[in-house]
Amino acid sequence: MTLALRQLEPELLDTLPAIDPRAQRSRRDLRLVNVLMGHRALLRRCLYKALGTQTPQSIVELGAGDGTLMLSLARDLAGAWSGVSVLLVDRQPAVQSATLAAVADIGWHIEYTQAELMYWLRQRPRVDVMLANLVMHHFNDTQLRELFSNLAEVTDLFIAAEPRRSMLALLGSKALGWLGCNDVTRHDAVVSVRAGFTGRELSNLWPEAADWQLTERPAGLFSHLFLAQRIGSQSDPG
Repeated sequence: MTLALRQLEPELLDTLPAIDPRAQRSRRDLRLVNVLMGHRALLRRCLYKALGTQTPQSIVELGAGDGTLMLSLARDLAGAWSGVSVLLVDRQPAVQSATLAAVADIGWHIEYTQAELMYWLRQRPRVDVMLANLVMHHFNDTQLRELFSNLAEVTDLFIAAEPRRSMLALLGSKALGWLGCNDVTRHDAVVSVRAGFTGRELSNLWPEAADWQLTERPAGLFSHLFLAQRIGSQSDPG
């Protein structure tokens, strides 16, 4: 099977209600997948490198899932950044009240909204930072162009951690059963890799503008990083 071109297929988790036991188990599996891919540390490093000690007033996580990744990031960053306002956006109502309370206990303000990302972004909220973890690969190139066009209008920093479309990542996705991941996670992991990114595929879809610095590269064994920062907004993202 070739991985030369992206192949988009429906993911099971997107079709299951948030209260479905298989969906709940898969979301727990995804916490393990994020650990294995190192996305918490990757996003934390990117945020520090891009912003330094300058505290952002607002952060939006697109496709936030159950919100536990943002909780982990808040715990990591709270020592340097205080009083940040966070908004979690997802199409499924999967965020637990305990997760929201845990972020609030850190001293950050947090809200959650259930919405389709493409529609929500057309409302053009203005925020300092937007994050996406394992989200962009759900969209085709036409959708990504529209999404990126909207993002470029409403934020100064966008960071996405995505699956890398590679044979190593595909082999890793097929090995998740050995770690006890359920059928939903095993299916979606393979589909995600086939829809993932390589090279400069995301950079080529970002709006052409001289005031943006784009970073796109492999990250770790299985991941693909994309970072867009408006020039002059903060530190050089490198």
